[in-house]
Amino acid sequence: MAKRLNVAPTKSNHLLLKQQLDFARNGFDLLEQKRQILVYELMSRVGRAQDLERRVAEAMEPAFAALRQATLDTGSEALEAAALAVRQRHQIRVTDQPVIGIRLPKVSLHSEGASRHFGLGGTSSHTDIAAQRFAAALSLLAELAELENAVLRLARELRKTQRRCNALSRIFMPEYEATIDYIAASLEEREREAFVNLRMIKQRQESEAEAAQEIAHV
Repeated sequence: MAKRLNVAPTKSNHLLLKQQLDFARNGFDLLEQKRQILVYELMSRVGRAQDLERRVAEAMEPAFAALRQATLDTGSEALEAAALAVRQRHQIRVTDQPVIGIRLPKVSLHSEGASRHFGLGGTSSHTDIAAQRFAAALSLLAELAELENAVLRLARELRKTQRRCNALSRIFMPEYEATIDYIAASLEEREREAFVNLRMIKQRQESEAEAAQEIAHV
């Protein structure tokens, strides 16, 4: 049984609580619509993120394979020394895109075109292959970062919205409904008592009037 609010059972409180309950129901309907939209947006991005994770793994596997082969060809120290001479610029820009009041990240990547950055000596062809394959995977990684961050934010907002829906449907509205029913029952009981009292007073007045008439006749 839902708890009742500690308010006096008056007509004014009854009217006020009914207005607040109607407002809460409207708010619940809006939150429920938001929750459904969040679920749709979240699930659509989760599916895309899973597909993108597979594509990233497929792109990174040959890149790491080429890197391992380059390490075997030249050694890790020589490879690290050669990598220090690479000056390839990658620009990442993160902006916000609003979705039902939530700011989701939009990641855009501007990368220099693939080119050979290593000299002819000191490294093997696998070094250039590894660099090109890693550079080719950058756009996928940027897109995956955007999706994963959006999924986290949507999931967090969905949890908040679900908690608010639960609070309204399981606590707030049942308390108000129970209180409104209690006040309505109390007011009806008062009206019945008032009716009975009025009836008793009327009967007493009629009895006194009859008694007065009898005395007058005597």
